[in-house]
Amino acid sequence: MHEQLTTTGQVPDTAPEVSSKVMRKVASVSLIGNMIEFYDFFIYATAAALVFPHLFFPALGDSAGAVASFATLGVAFVARPVGSVVFGHMGDRLGRKRTLVITLLTMGLATLIVGLMPTASQIGVAAPIIIVVLRLLQGLAAGGEWAGAVLYAAEYAPGNRRGFWSSFPPTGSGLALALGNSAYILVGLFTNDESFMSYGWRIPFLFSAVLVVVGLYIRLRTAETPIFKQHLKSGETTRAPLGEALRAQPRQVLLSAGSVLVIFVLYFVGSTYFISYGTADLGHSRNAVLAVVMAGGLAYAAACLAFGRLSDTYGRRRMLMLATGLGAVWSFVAFPLAGTGSLVAFAVSAIGFLAISGAANGPLGSFFAELYRTHYRYTAAALSYNVGAVLGGGVPPLIIASMVASLGIMSLAWFLAGVGAFSVACLLLLSETRTRKLDADHEVSGRRGDGPECDRRPDSGAVGAQAPEQSSN
Repeated sequence: MHEQLTTTGQVPDTAPEVSSKVMRKVASVSLIGNMIEFYDFFIYATAAALVFPHLFFPALGDSAGAVASFATLGVAFVARPVGSVVFGHMGDRLGRKRTLVITLLTMGLATLIVGLMPTASQIGVAAPIIIVVLRLLQGLAAGGEWAGAVLYAAEYAPGNRRGFWSSFPPTGSGLALALGNSAYILVGLFTNDESFMSYGWRIPFLFSAVLVVVGLYIRLRTAETPIFKQHLKSGETTRAPLGEALRAQPRQVLLSAGSVLVIFVLYFVGSTYFISYGTADLGHSRNAVLAVVMAGGLAYAAACLAFGRLSDTYGRRRMLMLATGLGAVWSFVAFPLAGTGSLVAFAVSAIGFLAISGAANGPLGSFFAELYRTHYRYTAAALSYNVGAVLGGGVPPLIIASMVASLGIMSLAWFLAGVGAFSVACLLLLSETRTRKLDADHEVSGRRGDGPECDRRPDSGAVGAQAPEQSSN
């Protein structure tokens, strides 16, 4: 039953549910905005696997050039915690909506410049330096995007379906992977190898400018979340959300960062590493490998929604541990399977990795939203996620190629199993959050070290709200 909404977005005394119509609009805004931003982030990773070693690191040779190209991916992950602090501060002080507009502009500008970049043969050593700087900007933007998108959905969603609605932003990430790879497939169909290396690889980057304009239009028409509006009205804002988060919930920040490590490792292996592995080591065609990863992006998106929905019934932590365990087991199946040389076997292996990564990402938005207090929720969620990104997404590109070369492909399976075990251990030390409330002031009476764990009443939903396209900001 849908309750009457307020016209101002303020919380009425009865705290009615947000209507399904409003939630569908919120979910669409979150999904599309996140998809556009991470399209920009992912096409860089695809280009790093296919063309950057030859265009920006040719003096290093094939092997060292590939390592250097993958290292630029690591730069973005190092930048992400910085972005989480910068944009988290904005999000907790200025609001979720305004911050998401800024992250989209930052990502879009950096991506467009990559598409216009001269190569090392044209401007020498300046080319790889500029590429690294642009990837750094992408990392800063990505550091603020995920938390803002999932919190936007979570702070609107009714409590009994928060896992489902909060899974739409990471679903957009899966669709971004599919969109980015489909863009490269289309370019490959209309260019030969020489043309692709000359100008074809740039087209997906330049096309991102169109997507960014669409994303800005959507985000500028959204309204701030009702919970954050209530929070502003309560006067409980903090001038230093990072310091407050680290003083109040340091244990949760560290453990939740550890819990996401395996998600990033699984994602990197299933997408970027498998693109290089499939083309360079197994000899599959570029378009065939890109098609596999595109299908993996769709599987990622479907798994996000499914596990987000299941977390509303069975709990966030339980579904996260299930997905993490599946990832560890799958690694011992996938690598021998892919190594058979069959394209079908390769596809099953890569898609499996991406589907499991999506399954783990689905419940994560609601889990982190429920873990932290409103006045530093953006900062704490972004910091936790992106510290995990540094170790889970930034370190593997630096070590996996040399590790596999020295110890064989199964060393990667053992590496994944070890990371998975560590993430499960972190999850076991965190509490279930499914029944916690997200109203703006419930945390004030909570225990300082535990976050909003003292309030385990299931909330019937977020608060009354105007439709998201009716911007009041």
